[in-house]
Formats: sequence, C-alpha cells, structure tokens
Amino acid sequence: MAIFSSIKPGNERYPALTGIRAIGAAAVFFVHLPFQLGHVIVIDVMALFFVLSGFLIFYLYYEDAAVKAGKLRQYFVNRFARIYPVYFLLVTIAILLRHDFRPLFLFKNYTLTHAFFNNIHDRAIQPSWSITVEECFYLLAPLFMFLIRKINFIAALFCGALLLAIALFISTLPISLLHTARFVFSVTFFGHFFEFFCGIFLALVILKREQKGTVALGGTKYTFAGVAGIIVAMGVLVLSNNMNDPKQAVQFFLINNFILPIPVAVLYYGLICEKTFLAKLLSLKWMGLLGRTSYAFYLVHMIMIESVAATFILPYFKDLPNLYVITVFVLTQLAAFCIYAFYEQPLNKWIRSKFGTK
Repeated sequence: MAIFSSIKPGNERYPALTGIRAIGAAAVFFVHLPFQLGHVIVIDVMALFFVLSGFLIFYLYYEDAAVKAGKLRQYFVNRFARIYPVYFLLVTIAILLRHDFRPLFLFKNYTLTHAFFNNIHDRAIQPSWSITVEECFYLLAPLFMFLIRKINFIAALFCGALLLAIALFISTLPISLLHTARFVFSVTFFGHFFEFFCGIFLALVILKREQKGTVALGGTKYTFAGVAGIIVAMGVLVLSNNMNDPKQAVQFFLINNFILPIPVAVLYYGLICEKTFLAKLLSLKWMGLLGRTSYAFYLVHMIMIESVAATFILPYFKDLPNLYVITVFVLTQLAAFCIYAFYEQPLNKWIRSKFGTK
C-alpha cells in the first residue's frame, strides 16, 4: 500500500522502546473509548511516556553537549519540529469543529499554556495537557544537563524538587494559575518531574555502559522485575483509586508519580539490555510503525472519538458497541498513518534542514 511505502523505517538504537509508545497510545485510546465489558478499568499510563521522554532526550543530547550555543539551537529546532507541526494542524481542526474562536482560548491552545490553568473547557484537545508537560521538560532539560555536568545528578533532581515546591506554593494563591496541589500533581511537569528523572537516570546508566561496551546482559530479571512492579503498582492504583478522598489522593499521587516510574525505568533497562521475548515483540517492524505514528494517534484519537465517530459512525453500530470501538480504533490508526506519512515526517525533515544549524 502507498501509505506504508511512504513511511520510512526507523533507525532507533533500541527499537523495543518505540514499541512501548504504541502500547501506551493504544492504552490511552481504550481508556477514552472502552469496550462494553460490564466493568471499566481506568489506568494511567503517562509514566510510560514521561520516563521514556526523560531517557530519550538525555540519551540523544547529553553526550552531544546540547547546552553549547550551536547545539542548543539545533536541540530546540528538533523539539519544535517533533511537536508543533502535528499539534498545530490537529488543534486547528479541533478548534474549527468546536467553533470556539475566543482570543484567550486560541492563545492558550496555540501556545500550549492551556494546561497551566484548571479549566478543561480551555483545552481544544483534551489529552494535550501532556504535551505541555513534555514542552516544560524540553525547556528545562538543558538546565538539568548543565547541573549534572557541573555538579551531579542529585543537584538536578533537587532543582526539579525545588520547582515542584514553588509550583505547590503558587497553587495555594487565590489565582487560576496551577490552581490546587491536586492539579499540580495531575497535569503539570512539576508534579511529574520525578518520572522524567527516572528516565534521565536510566539514560546516564546506559550511556556509561555503552562507553564500557557492556550494554548486553544475560537473563530476564530486569524485564521481569519491571513488568511485575508495574502490575503491582497499577493494581494498587486500580483497587484504591478514590480521588474524592484526600487520603486516597495522596496515596494515588505517591504511587503514580513517584513509585510507578521506578519499575517502568527498570523495565526499559531490561528491554535495552536483555534479549527477551517481550523485547523482540516490541521490536517488530509493525510495532515500530505503530510507535512512530503514536504521537499523531495520541492527538487525533479524541477528535475521532468525539466528533467524527460520534457523528458519522456510531449510528451504524448502536447494537454492536465493541465492534464500534474496534472500528474507531482502526480508523484512528489509519488517520495517524496518513498524518505521519504525508505531513509529520516530511515537515519534520524540512524544518530541521531549513532552520537547524548548518
């Protein structure tokens, strides 16, 4: 098919981690449009993405000294090319579908500052709060690299904790910015900073092992420990998730934001270093394809669910809800393929070549 031939194969050093992106994006989809099985289990898989982002940014740029002037420019051009073209396209479509042209609404969404304020009606694309989280990390990553290079990892981790403390203080003020402590821990980088730092620590470990030429490990203990830890942590979250109870909320954020990222990082270490069946499965070409299109899939899926599918597809599947879910999933994936092949991939390449360092 032409669409598949338009998508170039990836050149990831650790392709199993690309496959993880596909799993995470699919999990988010089925949380927002679940199967009708009598009981819906809602899980938060954002730690998979945030730990992975922390790892990838430091793995790709830390040894390349991204904090130097020329490298810093290329770094930000690359980040812009990766995030904004697809986001601009899909947020524009979402805004047109909503017919909401309030100046402040447009400003917040196009600048990705909407997720700093506790008003879900100001989000043209609901899941895009996580893009704001990612952008905050991209902006702060050079600072964290500088601190690690000049001092150590603990200094950078302390900086992240200090930013969280400042955000929590702002959340106590009678303003809409950052709103409440629960809001900070739910949808801001500051509340999720530790997840990124688990990825950063993993990147530093892998880079050091690569320098020594000792990346490969025998056995499966890290992969098994990571999977087991994730299952236990998510199981506790599912069984005790009552966000209306303040004590339960504290427990949720402690596990979700500060405990769950640790086994996620352990799993990634296993996928990188151990030759397991899971690593081979996640490294398959079709998993890589799904992983590379996962960003477009992640952003477009709510537009498909709320607007396209609800209006044009649902009337034909009123008595077949599970088939409806599968149909929407497949159509969303096809839309993501098209966006990636004919818009995201060529525009990304053009921006990097046009505005990057010569």
